[in-house]
Amino acid sequence: MSERFSLDKSEWISVGKGLLIAVVGAGLTYTAQWISGTDFGDWTPLIVAGFAVITNLFRKWSTKNK
Repeated sequence: MSERFSLDKSEWISVGKGLLIAVVGAGLTYTAQWISGTDFGDWTPLIVAGFAVITNLFRKWSTKNK
């Protein structure tokens, strides 16, 4: 733990990871809204379902614990 009003390297890494999670979450939210609102014709249900599967796979991959 670092002194008051300062951060050590591990704390900066933690802040960076939090920032990355926030950016990815915002990007996924935007993409989900765009995909569900876009007309892909007959392919729309398949594309929306595929995006949900890809999102779930990414979530499981990124939170995999040993």
